[in-house]
Amino acid sequence: MKKVEVENKRRIFDDFFKIEEAYLSYERFDGQMSESLRQLVFERGDSAAAIVMNKQTERVVLIKQFRYPTYEKGPGWVTETIAGTMEEGEQPEEAIRREILEEAGYNVHKLTHISTFYVSPGGTSERIFLYYAEVDNAGKIADGGGVATEHEDIQILEFSLAELWEALKSGQIVDAKTIVGLMWLQNKLKVDI
Repeated sequence: MKKVEVENKRRIFDDFFKIEEAYLSYERFDGQMSESLRQLVFERGDSAAAIVMNKQTERVVLIKQFRYPTYEKGPGWVTETIAGTMEEGEQPEEAIRREILEEAGYNVHKLTHISTFYVSPGGTSERIFLYYAEVDNAGKIADGGGVATEHEDIQILEFSLAELWEALKSGQIVDAKTIVGLMWLQNKLKVDI
């Protein structure tokens, strides 16, 4: 592994999200150390997400909610996988099971890890642990819709596979983690869209 020298690091914003400032140099590909650089890291914690399939109905459960950062450049309301930030000390599998229950009302029957990836490694340290989750009608034990104290207002959507592939193909789905998960599902099912 190449060398990194962190000269100074401090938190310059500390709220629900955090921003760290670091001055560092790193070993370049030619073996020389870079000049000292200022780098900012947006820290929001790691997240867990899942493509949820109801095996009885053969429908994929997604959610729709208002996402202010997309409002000025896009839809505002985004159709996406069930997802959420992992709580302190929580494992990704625990987090996604909790989120599926809170947002869609299902207990998970089967959980398969798809991938772990960085959302935007040039600016944030966040990783997403992406899963495929199977549920069934008997596992629907709550209404879902999110947690009121977190001001969540979540619409639960269920797509047939044909509807899902059309939504993906037509650009209705713009969320990266959802696109990654649906491409995995498409490959798993050996479907051309």
